[in-house]
Amino acid sequence: MDAAFRAIAAPRRREILRLVWDDEVPAGEIAAHFAVSRPAISQHLKVLKDAGLVTERRQGTRRLYRARPEGLSQLRAFLEGFWDERLDALKRAAEREERRIAWKSASPPVRQGGRRKPRTSMKGGSGDGPGGS
Repeated sequence: MDAAFRAIAAPRRREILRLVWDDEVPAGEIAAHFAVSRPAISQHLKVLKDAGLVTERRQGTRRLYRARPEGLSQLRAFLEGFWDERLDALKRAAEREERRIAWKSASPPVRQGGRRKPRTSMKGGSGDGPGGS
């Protein structure tokens, strides 16, 4: 797994993986996508191959490369472990917040200043409500 992590650490190798993900691609065609020498691309392909992330097939003098998605399965499982832990933590936090809000809304409202507002009489002539002038 460490070799695979080191292999995908380089942006150029990640781009090579994208190029060979769906189709088998000749080394020359891969090299044509980059402004570096063919030997440099060959070295990147060797690192990817040694890490189990690509396969190499010879066809005459050509070398054809294709991604091995199963080569990334260990990395994916490792990274998903972190993601799953974070999602679980987020879910627990959201559930705590939901319980807190539900508890607050079920509690009687707290009066400000600890005093009740004096009621005005419905009778009388204050003019502040029904029955007033």
